[in-house]
Amino acid sequence: MPAFICTTCGAQYPDTEAPPDNCLICRDDRQYVNPAGQAWTTLTAMRKTYYNAFRQLEPGLMGVGTFPSFAIGQRALLLHTPGGNIMWDCISFLDEATVTIITALGGLRAIACSHPHFITSAVAWSQAFNGVPVHVHARDRQYIPRPNAAIKLWDEDRLELAEGMALIRCGGHFPGSAVLHWAQGAGGRGVILTGDTLQVRPDKGLTFMRSYPNLIPLNAATVRKLAETLAPVAYESIYGGWWERVIPADAKQVMANSVAQYLRALSNDGESA
Repeated sequence: MPAFICTTCGAQYPDTEAPPDNCLICRDDRQYVNPAGQAWTTLTAMRKTYYNAFRQLEPGLMGVGTFPSFAIGQRALLLHTPGGNIMWDCISFLDEATVTIITALGGLRAIACSHPHFITSAVAWSQAFNGVPVHVHARDRQYIPRPNAAIKLWDEDRLELAEGMALIRCGGHFPGSAVLHWAQGAGGRGVILTGDTLQVRPDKGLTFMRSYPNLIPLNAATVRKLAETLAPVAYESIYGGWWERVIPADAKQVMANSVAQYLRALSNDGESA
């Protein structure tokens, strides 16, 4: 039986003879049901059209993305560690070529997801790499599209994945939304991998939303708490969830400036009615 994949959000569901009646990710107000109707595909069908490409982003960090763009269109990040590679966030598409390349690069030690929108086909990825754990925050358990023993829930505010690599729960976009702090990144100055817990804007600032496609903002208290959570963390760069959404330098100051700008916009200070 196939594991059907939602073509709008990319979430993969348990093996069934027929597609699910609906997608729990798309029904939530952070996403949307395609106006043309719910549609499904499978990895077998996708392998006729799609492929994955790899790009070195900096020493120890590689991007993995699907072409042509599929569903939300994010790319995953592959972090190299001496004990094995960690995949940050996930993409729906997986084929033998991708498995061969990642195996040659050292395989996978673990997969970690920033939030449910980017779990996608993580269970299939885990199965392709000897059942490696897929780390998802426990506060988001009700949004996991494909429950499986590979999914490892964590309920702390911080989880150490490897030396110098920690998941940090920030909340905001989802209750369990997290970032990955890579202390050795950016030449030892630190990197944050964010998915869209922090969304890198086209102008290389940051924004903070409950729903990006539906333009539903977060409230001021939630954004302040998110900023306070990351205030002690040292980082120079931020990698968002898409190829072009990167802040290469001075990202901690960009974060402070963006939080201040966001809060001013919510309060309407200095703006005429």
